[in-house]
Amino acid sequence: MAKTSTRDRMKNEINAGSMADIAFLLLIFFLVTTTIVEDKGVLVKLPPWSDEPPDITKLKTRNVYSVLVNADNQLLVRGEPMKIDDLRENTKIFIRNPQKLENMAENPRKAIISMKNDRGTKYKTYLEVYNELKAAYNELRDEEAMARYGKEFEFCSRDQRNTIRQEIPLVISEAEPTSFGEEN
Repeated sequence: MAKTSTRDRMKNEINAGSMADIAFLLLIFFLVTTTIVEDKGVLVKLPPWSDEPPDITKLKTRNVYSVLVNADNQLLVRGEPMKIDDLRENTKIFIRNPQKLENMAENPRKAIISMKNDRGTKYKTYLEVYNELKAAYNELRDEEAMARYGKEFEFCSRDQRNTIRQEIPLVISEAEPTSFGEEN
């Protein structure tokens, strides 16, 4: 029989003890240096929670500007089809009602924008419509600030901005979305 030498008995092994330490240090390094992205969305101030049933008041239809976005991302405003590009200007006319028409809001304080979408509506379209509605209010407030104080709304003092907000309150009511393809 052949004799085995000590050299044959020694096997080449890699010491893995320090590998675990290195992996742990790399894990800590990546956890510390990675930034966590926060979800961004539409900032909306919700009304406070109440256990009481809502007060059902009859609104004058002339003060309600209903905006419906269907599953095909088409816009229906007060029963008429409209392009998103025209929404901002039409919303401003409805709220301000410069010609005192009977089918427009009585005044900016009584104007209510009612927005309803379909569950099949693309989020991009929803945001475009919402942004146009909000931009209409922002432009109206800028125009009011320029007329009253000679500067944009953003550069007005806190009291001046509160006065304008009372004159032109941002009221966008979002109705419960309808089921996919159901337009009521």
